[in-house]
Amino acid sequence: MYAVVATGGKQYKVQEGEILRVEKLAGDVGSDVTFDQVLMTSDGTDVALGAPLLEGAEVTGTIVEQDKSKKVLVFKYKRRKRFRKMQGHRQPYTAVKINTIKA
Repeated sequence: MYAVVATGGKQYKVQEGEILRVEKLAGDVGSDVTFDQVLMTSDGTDVALGAPLLEGAEVTGTIVEQDKSKKVLVFKYKRRKRFRKMQGHRQPYTAVKINTIKA
């Protein structure tokens, strides 16, 4: 069984037991999180589509990790002007282990 959920402005296809990295969510490691914006569910034979959301469907999971991703370097440069600017950015994320999908 799988579902499509929306969180952090993005859509993710999730299955039970997998670990999903999403935009940072509030909560500590080990706490439960519920995704109530479920767009679609499927059990292999039946597909349920929402318009835009499914009523009564939810996906629950447990927060496994709160961390930052790898550093992305932003380098600005203007030729012949001696202008150089380097800046780094690390996007925070939350790793969630999907426990149940309720359609």
